[in-house]
Amino acid sequence: MHLPAEDRTASPHTGYTRAHWEAAADALLAAVEPYAAEGGALYHLPGDRTSWTGRLSDGLEGYARTLLAAAFRRDETALQRYAEGLAAGVAGAWPRIEDRTQPLVEAASIALALRLTRPLLWDRLDDGVRQRAAAWLGDALTAEAWPCNWELFPVTVGGFLDEIGYETEASRKAVDHGLERIEEWYVGDGWYTDGDGRKFDYYNGWAMHLYPVLHAWLAEDRRLLDLYGGRLSRHLRDYARLFGGDGAPMHQGRSLTYRFATTAPLWLGALTGHTPLPPGETRRLASGALKYFLERGAMDSRGLLTLGWHGPDTAVLQGYSGPASPYWASKGFLGLLLPPDHPVWTAAEEPGPAERSDALTPIAAPNWMLQSTSSDGVVRLHNHGSEDVRYDPYYTRLAYSTVTAPASSYDNSVIVGDDPSRTEIEPLGVGDGWAASRHTAGAGARVTSVVLARGAVEVRAHLVTGAEPGTVVRMTGWAATEGLRAELSPAAGLSDELTGVCGEGDSLFVALARLTGEEAPVPLGETVSVAADGTGELTVRWSEGPEVRVSLGGPGAEVVVAQSDPAGAH
Repeated sequence: MHLPAEDRTASPHTGYTRAHWEAAADALLAAVEPYAAEGGALYHLPGDRTSWTGRLSDGLEGYARTLLAAAFRRDETALQRYAEGLAAGVAGAWPRIEDRTQPLVEAASIALALRLTRPLLWDRLDDGVRQRAAAWLGDALTAEAWPCNWELFPVTVGGFLDEIGYETEASRKAVDHGLERIEEWYVGDGWYTDGDGRKFDYYNGWAMHLYPVLHAWLAEDRRLLDLYGGRLSRHLRDYARLFGGDGAPMHQGRSLTYRFATTAPLWLGALTGHTPLPPGETRRLASGALKYFLERGAMDSRGLLTLGWHGPDTAVLQGYSGPASPYWASKGFLGLLLPPDHPVWTAAEEPGPAERSDALTPIAAPNWMLQSTSSDGVVRLHNHGSEDVRYDPYYTRLAYSTVTAPASSYDNSVIVGDDPSRTEIEPLGVGDGWAASRHTAGAGARVTSVVLARGAVEVRAHLVTGAEPGTVVRMTGWAATEGLRAELSPAAGLSDELTGVCGEGDSLFVALARLTGEEAPVPLGETVSVAADGTGELTVRWSEGPEVRVSLGGPGAEVVVAQSDPAGAH
């Protein structure tokens, strides 16, 4: 990929400008063009992997997701190719949209692209093609969606079909139904779960906020835009803190192969005027993420996005991940809808939250605490409230960061017996420098956990209840990462090997942890001391900061964290 020279005056942090985003979009579109098939209706990208939806569906995915990039780029030459592909697709090359099938997902991308580029694409099509396209999309209005972010795909299709006057009653009904469904999953402060349960991840940004806000904006519906835009703005206060100083998004959740689609909500806030972020900070965070991936092998020698995070990486894939799946990254080019003279493109870059100062940020809705250190730009997420319906290392580990990935050796876990699982997570609160939860572990034991943090240092405490006497408990910390120092040391109830044994009744295990880019940090033992009585009561004394008393209690009891006046700290 050939990019323009960096501009360190306008963009002192990344060097990237609008021209870099345009060049990246152009390169991605040029790279996929040779793989068009069936008159441009399908894009069969190379690779030895087929998603569980099948090759035909994967080909449609290639068309729909790259069309989004062309729509945001407003490239008329590229859009003409996609117009020809649309005609071939609705003439019979595309599979039908049916209940809970992948074409429903891709229909949303196609409808959104058509709505955004209507004068450039849709309005130039022959009447027959338009009729067949509307009919093909129309199946999305009544297709059953999976009960998660999929409910928004009929909303997106319905918004476009209503605009062009096709089946307006059914279209509006689909919009209303989908928007009603997501209300069940809104938990406040700008956060949604992705369906039932407590699944918190990037689907908040690139789906749950993106589709309703764009629909309201395009429909010029002030009431809806105030509602969904207000939620987006609140979400961005937390969301901006999920990016590290090196531009990396937090390595947590599913579908991470979409990579810089993580920038979509940042651009969306600027596009619709619903953001708390200054224009220069928005561009710095978004450009930082794009640059992070482009410099770390996200594209192969042919210029194609690979299935992975940096380069190819099967660990971040799901069964639905096919060769074209990474191209939901196209959502990251949403910012190109902003005109070149918009402040988000003309303002000087401003540092992101991870670069400005050390911070401990409680996020109540998912029951997370974010811990960032400006000296190394690392952001750590302490997860005490998010899980998937199955054990998933990208949801259920105790902590994640912008510089590490979940390890197969069960990093950031408390392992009771031989079972590393962490299920039935019950959030117990977050506060100033702490987060707590309770979960089920091996052999039916319940574990009450609390983490306290200051700077880069963490105190991790786990009270194990209901385990058989003699059950071995093992704690793990951060996975080793090049250029960073990962530490874990026993503080109470643990041997030097970080194992302990459950006794009669409740058993408390405490360790000190740290993930840092500092070359010679102060020894952990000099930063904090811990006194514990083994039954769930502990006192934490920071060398610089408050004394903290913690009571973990037993099952059903609350976790109580009380801080003394910093002046009285030892």
